Amino acid sequence: MKLEGIRALVVGMEKSGQASAAFLRAHGSDVTTTDIRRLDLPLFRPQTDDLFTENWDLIVLSPGVPADLKPLQHARARGVDVIGEIELAAGFLRGRSIGITGSNGKTTTTALVGHIMQSAGVPAIVGGNIGTPVIAMAENSRDGQWNVLELSSFQLETARTFRAHIGVCLNVTQNHLDRHYTMENYIYAKGNLFRMQLPGSYAVLNSGDAVCRGFSEMTVAAPVWFGKSDVRKGHIWLGEDTPLMPLSDVPIPGLHNAENVMAAAHVARLAGVPVDQIAAAVRTFRAVEHRLEFTAAIGGVRYYNDSKATSVDAAMKAIDSFDGNLWVILGGKDKGSDYTVMRDKLNKKARAVLLIGDAAEKIAAHLEGAVRLIPCGTLDRAVSEARANAHPGDTVLLAPACASFDQFRSYEQRGQIFKQLVKDLKNGAAA
Repeated sequence: MKLEGIRALVVGMEKSGQASAAFLRAHGSDVTTTDIRRLDLPLFRPQTDDLFTENWDLIVLSPGVPADLKPLQHARARGVDVIGEIELAAGFLRGRSIGITGSNGKTTTTALVGHIMQSAGVPAIVGGNIGTPVIAMAENSRDGQWNVLELSSFQLETARTFRAHIGVCLNVTQNHLDRHYTMENYIYAKGNLFRMQLPGSYAVLNSGDAVCRGFSEMTVAAPVWFGKSDVRKGHIWLGEDTPLMPLSDVPIPGLHNAENVMAAAHVARLAGVPVDQIAAAVRTFRAVEHRLEFTAAIGGVRYYNDSKATSVDAAMKAIDSFDGNLWVILGGKDKGSDYTVMRDKLNKKARAVLLIGDAAEKIAAHLEGAVRLIPCGTLDRAVSEARANAHPGDTVLLAPACASFDQFRSYEQRGQIFKQLVKDLKNGAAA
């Protein structure tokens, strides 16, 4: 892709947008940036419909920008190349890439793959939807290294030539319907990861997920399967013949995390890491922040931060990781989700649901009669309510099943505030 001298518009000025603008400028492009917010940035212009009608050679979208905005459709009709940050990076990223997607578990699995490879001395850098934008990795990428990338449907929907040597899909469940509108659109975006693979590559897929099985039919990559059936007699196996480790040695709770370990182990093995080194690295892995992260124990009540549980399925997996006696904090910005599927699980495991955020009314309507519901409105009130009512042996779990953008900048900020609220409770109890 020729970048020198072109007129480029970068839309969305979060981390990936800023990194895209910096990359384009470093390669000689005339760059204008825009965002729906008014920002104090060089060559920044307010995001208006008229801005998109100008004579751009290239428009680069941040993942948070819907690709179907009408001004973008009109720009495409005029022949403007409209791409995402992943597609911009595709032509400049050196080394071989591992693309990891799925509705749940992407961040944990990506971090675990990076941890295994780095523990084994295999050159690898980690980024994408976790940490460093892919375009920011491109400049320092090298032949002979692995690029371990967490990739969301938002990133993949605009990808056309990005080729993963190892593509991974952990699972596909209802998510982001506020953005993709239908499950078919959501699945298609995820499928781009496998649709673009080349012969000689691999697709690591969950055998128990119907959508993942469908991905195996659309790719020329060799399928490598993992799933719940690979936990046998208390051990995790890699296929039929290769034992990995006792399930009890996995340091992150939940059967879903056992599946994440299987996927990461298959990836690392394909990248040349011996099985014994994989198992040793898994044993030293620690939970990623905001993913079933133990926060504190106060008066015999344990507090867990799973702010990254931004979908119904992720919240249900978090709930499954505990035996019961839960006070579950649910709510935030709704993503078009169906919360009725949580009724039975919450009825069996939760003492109460503490409702926060814009989605509280919808969640209450979907769960009415299945579990005790306590409207709290805000996270601080939910934590206070749990502190006042939970008994020794109970667990308070932040697993919102919603996006964070109604009250917080990100799920990270939501998780940080939860941890600070719990820390304040603990300090108060100690005093």
